[in-house]
This record gives sequence, C-alpha cells and structure tokens, in this order.
Amino acid sequence: MELGRREFLKASVAASAAATVGMSIDASATTTAEDAFKGCRWDKAVCRFCGTGCGIQIATKDDRVVGVRGDEQCPVNRGLLCIKGYYNAKIMYGADRLTQPLLRMTDGKFDKKGRFEPVSWERAFDEMERHCKQALAEKGPAGVAIFGSGQYTIDEGYAAAKLMKAGLRSNNLDPNARHCMASAVVGFMQVFGIDEPPGCYDDIEQTDTVALWGANMAECHPILWSRINNRKVNGGKQVKVFNLTTFGNRSSAIAEVEIVFKPNTDLAILNFIANYIVEKNKVDWRFVRKHTIFAAGPSDIGYGLPANDPREQYKTLSRDEAIAQGLDPNKVHRIAQSNTEMPVKHWAIDFAEYKNALKPYTLDFVAALAKGDPAEPLDKFKAKLVALADEYANKKRNVLSLWTMGFNQHVRGSWANELIYAVHLLVGKMCRPGSGAFSLTGQPSACGTAREVGTFAHRLPADMVVANPAHRKRSEELWKLPAGTINPVVGTHAVKMMRKLQSGDIKFFWSHVSNPFHCFANINNWMKAAREGDNFIVCSDAYPTVSAKVADLVLPAAMIFEKWGAYGNAERRTQHWRQQVHAPGEAKGDLWQIVEFSKRFKLKEVWKEVPLKGAPGDKLPDVLGAIGALAYQPDDTLFDVLFARVGKKFPWSKQDPVAAGHDNDVAEAYGFFLHRALWEEYRQFGNGHGHDLADFDSYHRVRGLRWPVINGRETQWRYLEGHDPYVQRGSGFNFYGPALKEIAQGTLAGPLASKGTVKLFAGKDAHGTIVGGKAKIFFRPYAEPPEMPDRDYDLWLCTGRVLEHWHTGTMTRRVAELFRSMPHALVNMHPEDAKKRGVTSGDLVIVESRRGQIRARVETSGRNRMPVGTIFIPFFDEHVLVNKLTLDQTCPLSKETDYKKCAVRVRKA
Repeated sequence: MELGRREFLKASVAASAAATVGMSIDASATTTAEDAFKGCRWDKAVCRFCGTGCGIQIATKDDRVVGVRGDEQCPVNRGLLCIKGYYNAKIMYGADRLTQPLLRMTDGKFDKKGRFEPVSWERAFDEMERHCKQALAEKGPAGVAIFGSGQYTIDEGYAAAKLMKAGLRSNNLDPNARHCMASAVVGFMQVFGIDEPPGCYDDIEQTDTVALWGANMAECHPILWSRINNRKVNGGKQVKVFNLTTFGNRSSAIAEVEIVFKPNTDLAILNFIANYIVEKNKVDWRFVRKHTIFAAGPSDIGYGLPANDPREQYKTLSRDEAIAQGLDPNKVHRIAQSNTEMPVKHWAIDFAEYKNALKPYTLDFVAALAKGDPAEPLDKFKAKLVALADEYANKKRNVLSLWTMGFNQHVRGSWANELIYAVHLLVGKMCRPGSGAFSLTGQPSACGTAREVGTFAHRLPADMVVANPAHRKRSEELWKLPAGTINPVVGTHAVKMMRKLQSGDIKFFWSHVSNPFHCFANINNWMKAAREGDNFIVCSDAYPTVSAKVADLVLPAAMIFEKWGAYGNAERRTQHWRQQVHAPGEAKGDLWQIVEFSKRFKLKEVWKEVPLKGAPGDKLPDVLGAIGALAYQPDDTLFDVLFARVGKKFPWSKQDPVAAGHDNDVAEAYGFFLHRALWEEYRQFGNGHGHDLADFDSYHRVRGLRWPVINGRETQWRYLEGHDPYVQRGSGFNFYGPALKEIAQGTLAGPLASKGTVKLFAGKDAHGTIVGGKAKIFFRPYAEPPEMPDRDYDLWLCTGRVLEHWHTGTMTRRVAELFRSMPHALVNMHPEDAKKRGVTSGDLVIVESRRGQIRARVETSGRNRMPVGTIFIPFFDEHVLVNKLTLDQTCPLSKETDYKKCAVRVRKA
C-alpha cells in the first residue's frame, strides 16, 4: 500500500517509538487507508492512556470499535499517536472481559471466604446496600470509603463527589491521583494559590532549554517527547536538553547533558541553582520585587509513615542534613518531628534570610552529595551542574522545566515542586511563552477529574476545600443542600484508607477505575486486611485484576468508548467524547453504577444527626428539618435529590445535534441527559473564579479548550497580561490564586507574632478577584529519605512505567502485540551488581525488602543504564508485584506515596 507523506510520518512515529524499545507493530495498527474502513462511522475521541490528552479518531462498525487513528485536528498530537495509542481499540476486547457481577458466596449466600458466583445487578446492589448501611451505622460517615481515579471521566468523578460528600456526608473519597499528582497540587497551591500548570504544550516550540527532572518522557510521554525532538531538529544547536535522573534512560538519547543523581538529592541541586543565581547576581529583581515574596516552613515534618513508627517521632540528622540546614555537622542533632500534624504551614521571610539559607549549597557540597554514578568523575559532574545553572541564569534563554513522578512520588515531593518554581521565579522565567515550570500528568483526567472536580478527601470542585466554611456554603447552594449538610472534617487520604482498612475503622470500600491492591505500596499488609478483616470490598473493573481477585464483590465496568465522557489533560485542556459502542454483557459504566446505588439511600437515613469525631460536638447535625424549604421529603432518595432533580431539566434525544445519532445508555436508562446536566451544574463552581469552563455543547464542536474559557476564548498562559483575562492591563502578571494569600511573617526559625501578617495581593476587583497577586519563592532544605541502603539491604529500588504498558497493565497486557514485546517485568541492574551476586541477564533472582519478596529475571543491558547500587523494576506485571517491596512512605504535605526509594537486596533464586 502506498502512503502519503503525512501517513508515512504518522506510521514512522509509531514505528520509531516501538523501535526505541525493540518491538515491532502490525500494519493494521497504523494504517490510514480509507478502503479498509468502508461502512464505518468515524468520530472524535480521546486516548485512554496518559495525561498528554492525545486526540484520536474512532471507527466503529457493527457495534464494535474496529479502527483507531490520530486526530490531525487535535493540537495536542497533530495526528500522531504513540504505540499504546494505536491500540485503543484492542484494550476493550480481551478474552477475559468481565460481563456480569460476581459475588463471593457459599450455598447462595454471601460468604467472605466463598467463591465468586455470577449474580444480578439487583442482588449485587442489595449486598452493597446492606454492608454500606451497616458500616454507616457502626462507624458513621468515617466508616465508608470510595477509592476513585484520575481515570474517572469528569462526570463519573463529579457524581462520586456528590454521592459521598453531599449524600452520604463522607469525605472518604480519594483518587489514585493521590499517588501521582498530589505533590504537584500542593506545590501549585502553596506557591500560586491555585492549582494546575500556568503554561501549555506550546511552550515546547518556543523554548531554548528543556530540563527534565525525573521525567522519562521518551517512554512515558512519547508524543510530547516527539515535539521536543522536533524542536531540537528545527532549533538546531540553540536548543539544549538536560536529563536529570537517578539512572540512565531513553530520554538521554537527545540530551546534551545527562545528570545522574542520588535519590532525594534533587532538593540539594535545586538549592544549588538558586544559590548560584543569587551569588552571580542573576536575580530578576524587577520581577521578584513586584510579583513575589520569600517563604519558609518547618523541616521537622516526618515521612508520612504510621504515627507509631519511630521515624515519625525523632530524626537524627546525618552530617549532610546538618550542613544543609546550616547546623554544626560535628554535633549530634536529634530532632523531634514536631510538625507532622501541620506540615503545610509556612510564613514569609525576607531576602536576607533566604540568601543565608542557601549559603551551604555550594558546588563542592552539592556535587559530592548528589553525584549518583560512582563511576563518574566528580569534576565532570560539577561541570554539568554549572552548565545547568547557567541555563536558568542566562537572561537570553527560555527554559522549560518538565517533571512527572520523579518529583511527585517523592518523600519531599511538595518541596521539590516548590523549589523548581523558586528557581524559575528568581529569574522571572515563569508563565512566559517558552519559559516555565510544568508538571506533567500521568493519568488521562488526573487534572480534569481528580483536581478540578475535587475527588480528593479534602477538596470540593474548583479548588474549594471541605474545611473552609465559605466553600461548604457555596457548594451547598449549588447542590441545593440544607446548610450544614457537608462534612467539615477532612476525609481519609488514599494511603490512610488502607491503614484504616487494616485497623477496622473503614468497613465498606469501593474501588473505581483503579487497581489498589496492585498499585499501593506495601501491599502485603493491605491484601491481608481486605481478605481477613471485617469489611466489604467492592471493585468495579473491566477485567479480573489483582484487586478484583481480592474483592468480595466485582462489578463489570464499561470502558471508555462504551460511554459518554470527558477528560482534562495536563495543559488544562478539557475534551469530550460520545459513546461509540455498547458494553459487553451486563457491564455498566461507573456513572450508572454510582447513580444507581444512590437510589438505595433515603434522606431520612443519611441526613439525620450522626456521630463524627472531629466535627463540632463530634457529630454532624440533623438537617432534615430544613429539607421542606427545598421541596424535599424524608423518603426522597439521594437519586431524586442529587441526580434526577438536575437531570430532568435536560431531556435526552438521540436526534439532539450533540448526540449526532449516538446512543447514550445512561440517558436512555433515566430518560434525561445526565451528562449534560452534571456538566452544566459542575461548571458553575469555577465560572468567575479563574476556573471558567465552556458549556457542554461547545466541547463537542472543538478539539478541547484550555481553561479558563471566557466568552469562548481559551487561555494558553495564565497569570500573564495579554493572555489571561484575569490579569489587569498594565500589571504584567497577576498571581490571582486566592488560597493562602495572607500569611505570617518570621525568620527561618519560625513565624514571629511581632512581625504580624502579610497580604500577597494589592486588593480585589468588583468581582472579588485578586489584583496584584504575588507568588512565593520557598526555601526548603535537603533531607534524606527514611529508608536508605545499608549493610543488610544494600540497593536502592525504583519503580515506574515502561513504554509498552500502562500502570498495572490491566488493559495493555491484553493487547497481544504489547504483551509479546514485554511479557514480564525485569530487574534492571548494573553488570557489576549482577556479577557481585553471581547472576547474569536472564537469571531468576529473589528481590527482598523489609516488607516482602518477589521473583523476577535480571536485565543488565537494554534501555536503562543503572548506576552501581540501584535497580529498577516496573510495576505493570501482576506476576511480579513489586509493591510487595515498596515502603508506604509519603510526602507529609501531599500524602503522595514515594515509590522511588526503598532499600532491597538481591540474590539468585
């Protein structure tokens, strides 16, 4: 078949991505020949995988997805797809697809020790209702939990938030995005007062320098990586790439400089760069004085481990940590971890304090501390650090910093995020075309659903939080709830959910669009808790994952193109799609499951007075006395109040111009267009508050819009005059995020009452929007992780993704081509480490940590180049459950799990 130039390019990108990792793809995956799809219906959609948000075109025939191609009209990928993207159809048709509910039973009755047997949806909901109501009766709202996902569609996440926070009055809703984006969220909120990146992908085409900080984009964001490659080709020698990583990877292939550093020492490197900028007098003082302040916070914050862990009580500083904190390294410093309860608190400091804090971070100190490859000469490593610092300091060069899990899955992930902004803000290279610090998202809607909708235990939609009375009041008004309905107590974050499942404090646990008993750290504990505890575990999934096998009830879920939906990607681009085909058997979408379950609860059951520790009087008030004013009755169900009330305003018709003849299983089940209804209600939270979204219909006419969207116009660069409508003329920049904009003042040692507080804005306009808003330049010290290699466990373990597979492999391991390319997870190891243990490539080894052990085969060459002392094992393989080894340490501010650092040992099997 003869291909045109465009088709050849698209095929070449896919083939190139595959060749990078030594695999081939079949021709049908990339063909664009129209004659192969005669009689098919094509429609726009969005890729199911990472947070890049690539547009795709879907071909359907006879109620089956039969073709996929890149959408040339989508500005994200411009018609290109990575190797996984081309298999968006095949992920839906695995031989073991779940098609009916499965309940553990013996002799026709639920039995936690029983075998899975098929049941009806009615029977499944009966059992869920019984166990959920029992948990509510015994433990109150704190006894039930939903573990959601950055893979929820926006309407699914919004419905889950309404059910839990408005209906069941429980804030125990947290997404798997807690594992990947929570540190980025804290960084944005602490520095800017509002969430999500101010820049966009268009920065790639305008930058001079790309710095990757723990982001193997060649494998994990290949389409964006292709844009960086293209920028290098077009920009020539002017364009430079720096790859900062703990081991050599494919992203170094085009990098001028690869900087391999020791785990956690990125904090020291960032402080070195800031110190370099200050010492070389490269600070953009005009920008800094007008638009920023300096800030600091406590360092004695623990490591997010259980409260009874000794490491949460005291820490004896290492010599390097003492130097990094400006203390005498020749003395013993045993520091009580006094701020584990309030690690997010911070205060303003002056520049003299900030400059003094940076002084220990000299080139000599940081290079000796951070050099990650024992074989690399120290002088060479120093030269790399200086070259990187020069890029940031050079006023003539645009710099774009990009990161993913290397920063976020970090025991000090929130600090790392804050420090990269500090570097950019010092030199005024923030929120400008081609210059900025950009947190890349791992999941397709970790931004749109987890963050914007607010499916976190502490959040409400549009950056509002449950602890703020004004935010609760606004949410109750929009949701038409009696005052006092919403629970003011922050719920249980993801990692704590597992700990509370183990302790028996959570008795009903429902997982959506995720695989928690595969992907959580330290899973041996949680599997045992789920199987042996007095609890009820529900798993909604499309395939029999590890979590489905652990559950008591499995609900068959519809997949992406079997339902209507929307995702929000890393550059704030919201994209909608229509249902293309029907789900197999009795599988149902998560939206339907959530809404249908809401029918099982009457207002008189959930809106009465209930006990809740931490709430005023340790209880939630009875609000039933106020429902009459809202025209509700005690016997109304949560379905009636939360979903049907708003849904009935939007009738469904297949002839609707937006429907364009497509089916909608949810709308047809209820008789109203629930997706449109939920969207139009949801967007009221953000409109006028810097999170503006367009109406539902608009998104079906375009390839996504980047918020804030005002009068149909999207925003590329936020906070920048001329681009962001929230920035007043003549101000240049306005960091208008409203959160944490009045703080105490003090010194590095702490806040001082005598100094009072400082406002980070000049005033507010008639609409309440901040004018003259400022960002914060934080100082945060270097800190070691709580577990490091020692004599007994002498290797660092890092986990992550690979190009062929996504997350726990639920979908990609069912695509034959991807499975053949990488059927099992391997232990990437340096040849010297392998030789020391008497093993070679292909040998089976046992990898052990203090928490468990696994078996896998060794790889000493291949795509990753490990330094001596570090191994890498990806987490996609359910037969090599690497999370039996990992430590459930988290960033104390964000509660995000640090999967990148724990100590292990390896021996031949």
